[in-house]
Amino acid sequence: MSSSASPQTFSSPFSHALAPYGWDEERETEFGPYAERGLLPGRVLRVDRGQCDLVTPEGVIRADTEFVVPHDPMKVVCTGDWAAVDPDGGDPRYVRTLLPRRTAFVRSTSSKRSEGQILAANVDHAIIAVSLAVELDLGRIERFLALAWESGAQPLVVLTKADLVPDATGLSYLVEDVETTAPGVQVLPVSAATGEGVDVLCAVVAGGTSVLLGQSGAGKSTLANALVGEDVQHVNAARDVDGKGRHTTTTRNLLVLPAGGVLIDTPGLRGVGLYDAEAGVGQVFSEIEELSADCRFHDCAHTAEPGCAVLAAVEDGTLPDRRLESYRKLIRENQRIVAKTDARLRADMRREWKLRGAQGKAAMEAKRGRFR
Repeated sequence: MSSSASPQTFSSPFSHALAPYGWDEERETEFGPYAERGLLPGRVLRVDRGQCDLVTPEGVIRADTEFVVPHDPMKVVCTGDWAAVDPDGGDPRYVRTLLPRRTAFVRSTSSKRSEGQILAANVDHAIIAVSLAVELDLGRIERFLALAWESGAQPLVVLTKADLVPDATGLSYLVEDVETTAPGVQVLPVSAATGEGVDVLCAVVAGGTSVLLGQSGAGKSTLANALVGEDVQHVNAARDVDGKGRHTTTTRNLLVLPAGGVLIDTPGLRGVGLYDAEAGVGQVFSEIEELSADCRFHDCAHTAEPGCAVLAAVEDGTLPDRRLESYRKLIRENQRIVAKTDARLRADMRREWKLRGAQGKAAMEAKRGRFR
């Protein structure tokens, strides 16, 4: 998405007002049929209890969302959506439809029905905020990265509160640890208190839509204020005991950045469940996927199979055992989520479990036979 395109290249009268929010020629074309019906385009700034705030050529308006398939969690109105909304005069005004989403950041809900929850739509950059005030949780970073890659956005890991790391050598080691965990992803230490890294981050996210993600206490609201250049989000101090915050951001809000682009700030996420993120997991663990190509068996599970290139890499130290364990965990979790809605995959998994059980039983019998 390019929000930096010149408004003069567009023909419609509302282009100038919406260009700072990411409106471009492709959106203009998509909206053509709705313009003929007299509807207005708008981008969703926030959603709250069946209503939403949108920026339109008329300014910011409030509209009802009941016409946009409310029973389907994957089609409900979300911050970052582009919508066709009633013109002035209706009371209430309604969002009539959504334009096609280019990307969507989706996590699994806590529901046992394996439903997805869209956190942000039409995102170019997924900024994963990780606090350096507490011990790094590399497994959680990998989980966020899997969802980010699966969304279609470009991930970026921002290590916040870098000023709390006492020396440059220690900071460089932390950055290196995260870089190993995030192949192909820029890792940027930032301090909103001192301004370190903020200019670089502004340059990276300018000209597109970014979503800011992370746990409570990661410094997202402080970082959002630094990017916007003013205190648009309330900030509470993190608890001294564990560094966790108090959910100072309670809704997802879309903010315009002075250097260009827009930012979607999100509440702190306690749970980050995968939702059909097989490709995203593969991207996070790209070195394991590459090693898998050299395994003797094409369906190698990298557990005890002969000729497993992944296990060989663990043995010779080129692949950390922690990475393989994390990979296995996320693959298993993703399979369970998908299997809840995919009958064929459920059947395949049951057959695989039975086969592995039979192989394990046979191996135990053979072992007992050798020691009789």
